[in-house]
Amino acid sequence: MLRVENLSKSYGTVVLFDEVGFTINPRERVGLTGRNGHGKTTLFRLIIGEEHPDSGVIAVPKNYSIGHVRQQLSFSEATSIGEACLGLPEEERADRWRAEKILAGLGFGADDMGRAPAGLSGGFQVRLNLAKALLSAPDLMLLDEPTNYLDIASIRWLSRFLNEWMGELMLITHDRSFMDGVTTHTMGIHRKKIRKIQGNTGKLYEQIAKEEEIHEKTRLNDEKKRRETELFISRFRAKARLGNLVQSRVKSLEKKERLKKLEKIKTLEFEFNYASFPGRHLLGASDLSFSFSAGTPYLIDDFTITIGKHDRVCVIGKNGKGKTTLLKLFAGELSPMGGGIAGQLHLKTGYYAQTNTINLRPTFTVEEEILSGLASADRQTARSICGAMLFHGDEALKPVRILSGGEKARVLLGKIIATPANLLLLDEPTNHLDMESCDALLEALDDFDGAIVMVTHNEMFLHSLATRIVAFQRGRVRVHEGTYRDFLEKVGWEDEDQQPGARAAAGADGPVTNKKDLRRLRSEIQSRRTKELRPLENRMAETEKRIAEEEAAASREHDELVEASRAGDGTRIAALSRSAHSRAERINALYEDLDTLTCRHEEGSVKFDEELASVAGEMPAWQPDADVPGGPDDRRAGAVGKRRTGPLNPQTKE
Repeated sequence: MLRVENLSKSYGTVVLFDEVGFTINPRERVGLTGRNGHGKTTLFRLIIGEEHPDSGVIAVPKNYSIGHVRQQLSFSEATSIGEACLGLPEEERADRWRAEKILAGLGFGADDMGRAPAGLSGGFQVRLNLAKALLSAPDLMLLDEPTNYLDIASIRWLSRFLNEWMGELMLITHDRSFMDGVTTHTMGIHRKKIRKIQGNTGKLYEQIAKEEEIHEKTRLNDEKKRRETELFISRFRAKARLGNLVQSRVKSLEKKERLKKLEKIKTLEFEFNYASFPGRHLLGASDLSFSFSAGTPYLIDDFTITIGKHDRVCVIGKNGKGKTTLLKLFAGELSPMGGGIAGQLHLKTGYYAQTNTINLRPTFTVEEEILSGLASADRQTARSICGAMLFHGDEALKPVRILSGGEKARVLLGKIIATPANLLLLDEPTNHLDMESCDALLEALDDFDGAIVMVTHNEMFLHSLATRIVAFQRGRVRVHEGTYRDFLEKVGWEDEDQQPGARAAAGADGPVTNKKDLRRLRSEIQSRRTKELRPLENRMAETEKRIAEEEAAASREHDELVEASRAGDGTRIAALSRSAHSRAERINALYEDLDTLTCRHEEGSVKFDEELASVAGEMPAWQPDADVPGGPDDRRAGAVGKRRTGPLNPQTKE
């Protein structure tokens, strides 16, 4: 168990933490959220001792080990599999199969495992460091953006792996669906404080929003009362017979703490600039083929697609299979070796590519880069876009060379929205963005009137946006009509083909694997979901309606109270005050009821989502048994996590 008390940390005048505290209890998996620059990585560095707090205590029990992915890429073994085995406890390094299992899950092929680490790409070197950390069997694992450089197949494998994790976990990631899928608790860094709750990110954000709304309402009410008291004091200070009343109010005013107005937190808010398009189809590719050199197998072979004016096309597949190449072909950065691509007359494209950050001019300011993307040199428009991308005031004058990766990504987004477009080509646009910025991007994409072709490994974006899927797998690239859920049900991922289609539904006759039975099971689960959750939803809607009515009535009562105070109507003031107090208690009770109903609804939703996921073949690729890690003889997940005794924490997903 890790315990943090009264922790403070600042850099110069920038305060990250102000006397914060929290505990990581046995078996808890905690997602750490917060905006970029608010201290998530710094907190990890403090926990592992790479940095030191200004004050406070980080208490680590004796013999309690903490594992993390090392940022330094330093390798000593001749092969990747040999390097990975260094992560195993020394007495277990002969068990190479454990390392092979982890490496395979992270996308290493048999040839990759035999290669020298120095010969791997940067992304695979990072994966190798991740594999060593997962194999090290710590009590607490710290993972900072572990999905970076992972393709969607590896991310799905890592999600299943972490759900079998037997130790404690702290996770930083911008991928909300990944975080919510593997954690039991969420901890947010917000306004220099840390708040931890049981539940997912949505529950944390709702709670913070509710508390800040209450704080602001209380502050405004206190300010009104303060002004009324100050007015009374100024009016009757000279009246001798009211001297005691005046002094009483003066003392009361001095004792009462003044609530501070909450600072406005900068939020990414923008929309893409749509260029109208008169036709039905924007772009078409026919019999498209491409290879980077003659005589080598085609990355893309005999591929045909027509993109409609409102299509949401998501391109998925493992890294290195051709996803980025396809977008470059659509954008005109590469020429096909066979077939052709035809864009319509009024086609206007906005292209976001990760590699385009190298095309940003280092001597330009943010404003100048945005201006270079505008059709007209409208400085006011450029400044407005800078503000939308969180470059406010003088921050728009920062030179590009000093920007972080996330800031450069926002500059690229700004250049895209500077020019009207009806087709957006986006290659992993969520990289380098924090969770709040990802939410803003998703909202902007959802509101865009044109078509989108997007490469992403973020399953929240896939579930939310996709109406068509282009999948690179099984050596081919194919178009699948329908949503990402449809793709998982009808096709699925090649590495997950051997999983039983519905482990949870398996009965005496074995697992159900044919599509007809799977559809029947899904229908039954959906029916039970509706029957169980619909009454809760109705009660939530009714409670929200009653809250709105009571708050509207409270607002009217407040206005009446102000008028009665001005008129000096003591009887009316007393009656309205009693009524306001009773109404406030009713509103608080309604909020508590709504919170209880919401928690029950969320728990039910998670339960049914897990049932539906199991039917769709999303259960872990292996289950514990006697002769593999996690079985009765070795209660560890993939040889990670130390043996423990005692009851399981009921808050975990085990």
